[in-house]
Amino acid sequence: MVGTHHDPGTSGAPAPGVPAPPSEGRTGLSGYGLEDGAAFLVFWALAVVVFLQFFTRYVLNDSLAWTEEGARYLLIAVTFLGGGMAVRRRAQIAVEYFHLYMPRRLSAVVLSVCDLLSLAFYGYAAWLAWTMVGMMRTQRMAVIDMSMSVLYAVVLAGLVAMTLRAAQSAWRRLRNPETGPATP
Repeated sequence: MVGTHHDPGTSGAPAPGVPAPPSEGRTGLSGYGLEDGAAFLVFWALAVVVFLQFFTRYVLNDSLAWTEEGARYLLIAVTFLGGGMAVRRRAQIAVEYFHLYMPRRLSAVVLSVCDLLSLAFYGYAAWLAWTMVGMMRTQRMAVIDMSMSVLYAVVLAGLVAMTLRAAQSAWRRLRNPETGPATP
């Protein structure tokens, strides 16, 4: 059964609200989005910078000044770029208890309202990030000689991805109200 997987501790019934493993029913890279690749590359850049920081500080006893700031900004980038993945997969932290005891129709309405509220939040946050990009144009990073607007532009890109994925998710749920909270 695509969309859910079976809990080995039960009689074989699908576990409610549990997404299917990425490999089930998919081949190749079809289950990945553009934000997955961006987050993956930034994550590995972060890993290299943190390793470089560790190596220069504890092995060479002469740390590079920019690695701490660079790691901090890369972590921020991974967080916001990875947010698009979480929204696409509907993997955000949520309370998924009460809708299980609601009538099916009411549950669908509540979940649709939650989707629309999430969409509004991501859109507003993207707008705020857009304004911050402009405001931070002249502000420089402490050690790395770059404008802070670069960091806010990456945050903006992540929030735009979250907004677009939330719109996509809300559209799918409005077309198919039976879709549960964790079904991608």
